[in-house]
Amino acid sequence: MTEKKTILIIDDEPDTFTYFSTLLEDNGYNTVGAENGDEGLARVKESPPDLITMDITMPKMSGVKAYRTLKEGEQTKSIPIIIITGVSEDFKEFISSRKQIPAPDGYLAKPIDENEFINLVKKLTSS
Repeated sequence: MTEKKTILIIDDEPDTFTYFSTLLEDNGYNTVGAENGDEGLARVKESPPDLITMDITMPKMSGVKAYRTLKEGEQTKSIPIIIITGVSEDFKEFISSRKQIPAPDGYLAKPIDENEFINLVKKLTSS
């Protein structure tokens, strides 16, 4: 039997975390949570996940800064990241057009489509 993949969910909304966590666990994944970018980076250092889902608008360290930090880190740049946010299409174009950092591996707008979310997670975590 293959080992369950671990997904780190970085989101400051407890309801959103619970929703994503339940959805992922129902589909056979382990989940770990972080309330902001700082906490997310600490969790990644402790135990690198197979995938990260991340909100953009959070207290302390924004999702943008956390995303950039992860994509610039030697140990973390290969971890797939799905940005899940209520922020507009303009933001998707902005983050995908940065030359210094690669575009996100996935990008979903809230409210998410559950099937699209799970299919994207499966695609990004299959080895």
